[in-house]
Amino acid sequence: MNDRIFLSSPHMSDEGYEMEYVQEAFDTNWIAPLGENVNGFERELAAKIGSTAAAALSSGTAAIHLALKAAGVGEGDVVFCPTLTFSATANPIIYQNAIPVFIDSDYETWNMSPKALEEAFEKYPEVKAVIVVHLYGLSADMDKIMEICKKHNVAVIEDAAESLGTYYKGQHTGTFGDYGIFSFNGNKIITTSGGGMLVSDNEERIAKARFWATQSRDQARHYQHSELGFNYRMSNVVAGIGRGQLKVLDQRVAKKKYIFDFYKRELGELEGVQFMPVNDWDQPNFWLSSMTVIDKVKPVDIMDALERENIESRPIWKPMHMQPFFEKYDFIGTKISEKLFENGVCLPSDTKITDENLQRIVDIIKGLWR
Repeated sequence: MNDRIFLSSPHMSDEGYEMEYVQEAFDTNWIAPLGENVNGFERELAAKIGSTAAAALSSGTAAIHLALKAAGVGEGDVVFCPTLTFSATANPIIYQNAIPVFIDSDYETWNMSPKALEEAFEKYPEVKAVIVVHLYGLSADMDKIMEICKKHNVAVIEDAAESLGTYYKGQHTGTFGDYGIFSFNGNKIITTSGGGMLVSDNEERIAKARFWATQSRDQARHYQHSELGFNYRMSNVVAGIGRGQLKVLDQRVAKKKYIFDFYKRELGELEGVQFMPVNDWDQPNFWLSSMTVIDKVKPVDIMDALERENIESRPIWKPMHMQPFFEKYDFIGTKISEKLFENGVCLPSDTKITDENLQRIVDIIKGLWR
């Protein structure tokens, strides 16, 4: 059996940047939450993407939760959320006892459809927040979406968990809305093993998020809590890994693009195959190379053929409005997201992958058309 080829696994730097920061944490005995690595990671990531302030947290999910709280979302409030995403985007809406309304995708971006968003505002004019996702590192059409949201004076939260290193018209995703969030889960373009970041140009709100994330402990000699708090802060060791990983982000983006270009060149002419859309204004990080197949060959045929050779691949996200837990909530759109789910497949996009293994993968897939 050949060695496993992963969809997207952790990739530590060849230079050992991560261990330098982790060793510093051990040498100074700052292994518990907070310390210079946490402060440094916040500063360095904010500077990298051009945001004013950042809070390092235990996960991207925690970052979305605190963004919703900072935006004033509470019980009974309506929050618009893309349906084509991972459940971590929608779950924090429920944490706040709010009501998700799921918005369809469009074929032009695979992300939130501005047309469906407009329709949602017509049906639900009293909306507290809109969460926008940049799926698989593809930017949503932020000009159109921000124009609609500003017209309705609603808070915008960008779920950029999959899009660190992606630009929309030369500006980093995650910096257009009131709040942006990033994930450093093990499969992301850079990882801290787990963790997330909340960013904003509103320094006061980020300071408040840090306060909530450290159990809302008041400034007092004794332990005093005037607000509900959460145990959401990133540890100093984990943050050290993140500081090292941030140094190789551009290398990782370049390799992800190389992988996408390889697949598109080798498979793009197959009957019924279309790759995820890249627009003129979009400079993706190509986190996962994904395509749709409308032919006698089905996505499941591709995934089964790869799995037989010990190669990992996955379907496109199953839309939230189709999930058993969320199906009771409203959905606005024409079910484009369902078509993408039914016809989509994510190909192995591990930044450690070799040309030899890329060729193996495309040969296996081409064989299904013969």
